Amino acid sequence: MGDDIPVVRPVRAADLDAVLALVERGGSGLTNLPPDRDTLAQRIAAAERAIGSEAAREEGAAIMLVAELKDELVATGLIFARIGIEWPFYSYRITRQSAVSRALGRKRGQKLLNLANDFDGECEVGGLFVDPRHRGRHLGQTMARSRYLFMAQHRSWFGRRVIAELRGWQDDAGRSPVWETIGRHFYDMDFADADRHGAISGNQFIADLGPRYPIYISMLPEAAQAALGRPHRDGLAAHAMLLAEGFLDDGYVDIFDGGPTLVAQIDLIRTLREARPATVAGVEPGGAPSLVSAGEAGAFRVAAGLARMAENGEALVEPALAQALGIGPCDAVLLAAGTA
Repeated sequence: MGDDIPVVRPVRAADLDAVLALVERGGSGLTNLPPDRDTLAQRIAAAERAIGSEAAREEGAAIMLVAELKDELVATGLIFARIGIEWPFYSYRITRQSAVSRALGRKRGQKLLNLANDFDGECEVGGLFVDPRHRGRHLGQTMARSRYLFMAQHRSWFGRRVIAELRGWQDDAGRSPVWETIGRHFYDMDFADADRHGAISGNQFIADLGPRYPIYISMLPEAAQAALGRPHRDGLAAHAMLLAEGFLDDGYVDIFDGGPTLVAQIDLIRTLREARPATVAGVEPGGAPSLVSAGEAGAFRVAAGLARMAENGEALVEPALAQALGIGPCDAVLLAAGTA
């Protein structure tokens, strides 16, 4: 039945309690969605404005998508049309510097961490979280790719590039080697406190207290060097999905925990490239595993199920998927290959 299929849609103000309950199950890893009621209420209100207002998107408000299953929210995903607007977006960029001594006949190369704002004004996807009680239903893949279908459906809302920040590596005790080696010395606070402060109050403290000069990576402890650009074990699946979509590692890492920041040309993202616009020609059983989106702005929705392209840009959709999306003959959809 259609009510057994998770449907991705934009968040609404009435979802506040459900979103709070969901992110509380996400622990400290959800930087963009802290488990703080007032902050979430503000984020949800901003997300509703972002759906209907270009000015709100240009001011940095995030579009928030949620997955609903039987009147319960089971996953979240965010799209920031513009980052670095309210406060600068900071990254470390790993660069290489070579030096030559003719007297010694020796050439040496060093890798450095440079504080950068290279992504100000670009787009970001983040906030991907699936309720642990509902894992195993391909919800992570559905939510992640729904963001790209939203971008395809509203392409003029977004620029040229999109980034994705991944949580960095932590040891068995939950400590971040990068934070303990670098961040703690500059910000004089625990990692969780810095993460929470950045999520709720912004990143101006990074500019105020952060390093003014490049940091030589070879001078860091081996554990910190090994952690740079390495995703948290809980983020390995998300990392693999991003790479499969065409995101690249261009040497950027998070300033707090050294997690990788991946970047892609929006028009080269696999889901955007492969999504096909179609008109529903009929509702009937069968088809291939697909991801189907319908509607625009506040009426946008996505679900996974069985569908197939017919001739002349027409699509046939299984009854359960059509019921979940509320679509029928003559409705416009976007169709992408996927996992049902």
